[in-house]
Amino acid sequence: MKVLVVGSGGREHAIIRKLSDSEIVDKIYCAPGNGGTLALAENVEIDSLDIDNLKKFSIDNSIDLTIVGPEDPLAKGIVDEFKEENLVVFGPDSKCAQLEASKDFCKKFLIDNGIPTAKYKTYYNYEKAIEGLNQFNYPLVIKADGLCLGKGVTICENEEEAVQNLKSIFIDKVFGSQGEKVIIEEYLDGIEASLMCFVSHNKIYPMESAKDYKKIYDDDLGPNTGGVGAYSPSPLFTDGFKTIIDNNIIRKIENGFEKYGFDYTGILFIGFMICNSTPYVLEFNVRFGDPETEVVLPRLKSDLAKIIIDAIEGKLIAESLIWDERPSVAVVLTSGGYPKEYVKGYEISGIEKVDNDVYVFHNGTKRIDGKLLTNGGRVLTIGCVDEISKAIEKVYEEIKKINFNKMQYRKDIGKSFFL
Repeated sequence: MKVLVVGSGGREHAIIRKLSDSEIVDKIYCAPGNGGTLALAENVEIDSLDIDNLKKFSIDNSIDLTIVGPEDPLAKGIVDEFKEENLVVFGPDSKCAQLEASKDFCKKFLIDNGIPTAKYKTYYNYEKAIEGLNQFNYPLVIKADGLCLGKGVTICENEEEAVQNLKSIFIDKVFGSQGEKVIIEEYLDGIEASLMCFVSHNKIYPMESAKDYKKIYDDDLGPNTGGVGAYSPSPLFTDGFKTIIDNNIIRKIENGFEKYGFDYTGILFIGFMICNSTPYVLEFNVRFGDPETEVVLPRLKSDLAKIIIDAIEGKLIAESLIWDERPSVAVVLTSGGYPKEYVKGYEISGIEKVDNDVYVFHNGTKRIDGKLLTNGGRVLTIGCVDEISKAIEKVYEEIKKINFNKMQYRKDIGKSFFL
């Protein structure tokens, strides 16, 4: 079987690494890929949003399965267009992708289906939103409606910050049309956790849980990022807690899919805030998370390609998901200045020295004239599957072997919870 993976980050590298172990996969392509995917796949110079050329490539090369990594092509309708050409593709269609593409749609879905979530209200202009601030206590959360490159959510500690944030969205239009609606939401104080699920025609099959780290600096300080570290599983996901989530959230989501006329097949990422042992849903993503994928998929012992084909064909069963009982941890190496301005193009050295029991996923790299260079804010993800204290120790020991100019990373991933 020939597989095309769409995307260029650490998530896609982790997917490709797992596909490379499959008994049914003969050839893997990645569009556009990065400096690490080259080792396991053939990179194809097609942007992940160039749906027409992705379709043409799939037809011309007789691709048997396409797996879509990022959210943008899903929201743009890549699955709909591939299916029109009778191409086999894994991911939700544009109707289902609204759960991530529109935060207003997501909140309405949650409320409509009785799924616990933070109280909120949607506003369509600056003046009404300013008036609406009086209905919430601080801190509060402001969300621009669209995808906004993952930068549309801000926690505001006081009125001054909230007013400035609303001004930047409505008046300065920093997110363009994706900021035409704004959600103001109560701030939930608790512990975040993530649960990615395979979905087969509206039936949900949870994977192992994870916890990611959003803040750039140790002790959860500094601005939010796309995620700079993670571990799996979350210690909060006890058997009893899984039962609560299954009954109070998973079943309600499945019912909601049916109620909304969805035919959801793909990945559903559920972002939780757990307050006093009660889970609330913060958000949905309609694809593999990043960096959660880099700690969850290494624990998957089953054949990923078979799971995906079974999900598409409606044959998936829970017993197909077999996991390594050992936990995993991963730390993201970032470019100095990230998540704000940073410089690309620094040479990376030392990866070849990393021990085999520690994996390296490339988030933002490229190869030019035989040299591996930085090509993004998040550059590499270093991870390990082992008893948790050993995994953390191994990861940080092996990171010392890697170097690029202005390399930065958090030193406390997993440590605050486990050590």
